[in-house]
Amino acid sequence: MFDAIFEAIEEWMRDLLTGMVTSNLETLFTDVNEKTSEVAAQVSKTPQGWNGNIFSMIQNLSTTVILPIAGMVITFVLCYELISMLTDKNNMHDIDTWMFFKYFFKMMIAVYLVSHVFEITMAVFDVGQHVVNAASGVIGRDTAINVDSLISEMESAMEDMDIGELVVLALETLLVSFGMKIISVVITIACYGRMIEIYLYTSVAPIPFATMTNREWGQIGTNYLRGLFALAFQAFLMMVCIGIYGVLVSSIEISDNMHAALFGVAAYTVLLCYTLFKTGSLSKQIFNTH
Repeated sequence: MFDAIFEAIEEWMRDLLTGMVTSNLETLFTDVNEKTSEVAAQVSKTPQGWNGNIFSMIQNLSTTVILPIAGMVITFVLCYELISMLTDKNNMHDIDTWMFFKYFFKMMIAVYLVSHVFEITMAVFDVGQHVVNAASGVIGRDTAINVDSLISEMESAMEDMDIGELVVLALETLLVSFGMKIISVVITIACYGRMIEIYLYTSVAPIPFATMTNREWGQIGTNYLRGLFALAFQAFLMMVCIGIYGVLVSSIEISDNMHAALFGVAAYTVLLCYTLFKTGSLSKQIFNTH
């Protein structure tokens, strides 16, 4: 009689712990899938596509506040260019008519760049978006964790566990699931932080573009343009990180060691979070911007 009661209690505890582990795992892996999909969706958007209201505000600020300052900068740069051109020719003794044609041509280019600064900056991000979309087609669905398959494997492995091991596993899944929610927030911060950095970067675009036609001051504009390409191609590096993460997660064997597999998924997700933050500095190093 007592044996039957103890067996019933043990079976009830086993079902309770198994259900807890399964629920925690479903939540954990679903959150991971949602975040990796969200990263892929976020980085594939251009600034105007990510949030139209913020983009309109930044464009208005750039047009009404920064563009007049850029007009003063370009006026100074063009005057400096003219004075340098005249004094370089033996204090105006060796003046050639062609010099003025070249000067007016550079002036036209400078004015064109400043007046079409937002079209140029958005074209850079359009190129980045094209690269990201092409990369997402290559990566495909490899980043998604097959939740049903993993749950089925873990349920099969839990059938041979005793009550103590199930208690430990339940606590582990609870701990890892909580940690993954924190990591999910950090991943969201990484994606949103990149877009906010883009908006901040593009808001002052007219000023560096106003310096691009001058040899001495042009380093400001050149470095700014390299920074734009670094931000645009950072999205491609983030997609590569997601692809690597998908390959690493898919290589985990649940049946060998459930505890190691569980913390392995968590470790790879932490690694994904770390590499997503590193893509910004790596992209700047590649494009030699500072």
